[in-house]
Amino acid sequence: MTSLLTDPDRSRTREVTFDVTLRDGTVQRVDGADAYEPERSMTTFFRTDGRPTVDCWSVRMASFRTDEILAIRRLEDVEVGAEPALRIV
Repeated sequence: MTSLLTDPDRSRTREVTFDVTLRDGTVQRVDGADAYEPERSMTTFFRTDGRPTVDCWSVRMASFRTDEILAIRRLEDVEVGAEPALRIV
């Protein structure tokens, strides 16, 4: 499942996903999320359906312990189900 967002000029839609690099070197891909924010000790990814902010209508997609996250990369136009390109060994 991938979120489809409309560009501000409404000329096309784009697919958004996030790659989350964790302290143990793994990369977790979050498909379908288009925003994230810290929630206490967790960082949560949300599907906002194109709204500019996370609100009560947003759907929680995934959460990770914030202290375990090394990097978050936002990717657009990624094939659904594709493996993360970034691997740390």
